[in-house]
Amino acid sequence: MKSKRVKVSILLVLLAAWLGVAGYGYTQTRPSSSKTQLTRVVIGYQKADPADISRQHGELAKKMKADGYQVVFKEFQDGAALMTALKSGNINYARLGDTPPVVNQANGLDLVYIGAGASKEYGTGVLVKKNSGINTLADLKGKRIAYAKGTAAQFAIIQTLAKAGLSLNDVKLVNMDQGAASVAFAKGSVDAWVTWDPYTATAQVQQNAKLLTNAKGLAKNRDFVVSTRSYATKHTAISKALIKYMSQDMKWARTHHTQLINMLSKTLKLSKPIIKMDVERRTYSMTPVTDDIVKEQQKIADVFYEQGLIKKKIQVKDALLK
Repeated sequence: MKSKRVKVSILLVLLAAWLGVAGYGYTQTRPSSSKTQLTRVVIGYQKADPADISRQHGELAKKMKADGYQVVFKEFQDGAALMTALKSGNINYARLGDTPPVVNQANGLDLVYIGAGASKEYGTGVLVKKNSGINTLADLKGKRIAYAKGTAAQFAIIQTLAKAGLSLNDVKLVNMDQGAASVAFAKGSVDAWVTWDPYTATAQVQQNAKLLTNAKGLAKNRDFVVSTRSYATKHTAISKALIKYMSQDMKWARTHHTQLINMLSKTLKLSKPIIKMDVERRTYSMTPVTDDIVKEQQKIADVFYEQGLIKKKIQVKDALLK
């Protein structure tokens, strides 16, 4: 009898040990909610653009993290560098102006528009010196005009000249980046400069410049968030969250000008009067791309094709997720 009790005891001990090991193994393999890995999302931006405002405001990263995403921001100097990074997969989203998406779609990049910002038409336009003697658009005939190829400035000058009854053959366009154009304009090496804020505001405040015409009715110069179709198709939830939270950040920017001016002044190392001029003549928003915005982009595509600036006629609507 005693022997049976011993055997039963041994069996109970072994069973308990087995259950303990099995339970331990279960706890080791069961996913831990506290250690759930976040999905990495990389956003390319340029200084002081809407994506950079979201980066500095800090709310987007927090909200995306709560949704399971780790946002990483990467700064680039220009749209060309952003597009190179997007093509190579080094970033998932890029903040661009209105012209680079058109040019890159025409060059075969299968990109898609994710979101669109507000028009920046009041801070985009043609700068001349106050004492230049250039007082009307017609006075631009025969003048040297600085611009940046493949940017909003290129479309803006085409539209501006057309409004004056002039063509590209009636002026001397000088392609240069914004830094070089600023120097050339200050020295008088060019007669006019087509650009956008904060370069426009800087020239007005610091270089005795006047805005001969802004881009109202000519070019919207919107911000866009774009991605590749291969990424966007697989990550629609990320795209929706991104635009939702960027929209909230842009609402903050619209309603907190003092904080925004202080922030951008430090970011760009420009005086507050310059940033104030920039901020107060534009608005901030980020929305899904509407039919009207597609039409605006199609106008750029059609004009560029007619001017021979892109070799392929494109339909901007093809760059939307179906």
